[in-house]
Amino acid sequence: QVQLVESGGGLVQPGGSLRLSCAASGSISRIVAMGWYRQAPGKQRESVAVISNTGTTNYADSVKGRFTISRDNAKNTVYLQMNSLKPEDTAVYYCKMVIGWAYKTDYWGQGTLVTVSS
Repeated sequence: QVQLVESGGGLVQPGGSLRLSCAASGSISRIVAMGWYRQAPGKQRESVAVISNTGTTNYADSVKGRFTISRDNAKNTVYLQMNSLKPEDTAVYYCKMVIGWAYKTDYWGQGTLVTVSS
């Protein structure tokens, strides 16, 4: 089995920064892709940023220029640097990793709450 553990959420003022981390442990064969998703109260979960095993990144329009996703393959860890945070960024943030070779499985973290408020 694979476990994802997230950290780094919290309360921050508008304009502030936070860095989220998500580390995978367990039976990890090959991490194909890593990503961050978020779900605000009363809304559906949405993709925030993803990074492939080749380093290709993709961001939601709402976070482009403010958020940066990165990965440390040696540590099986993905990061999300969030700058210039806005109240509308308030949500539970989840990491996801796609792991496997011919047969791939999605694994999700437990979620970490990010609250942007003055």
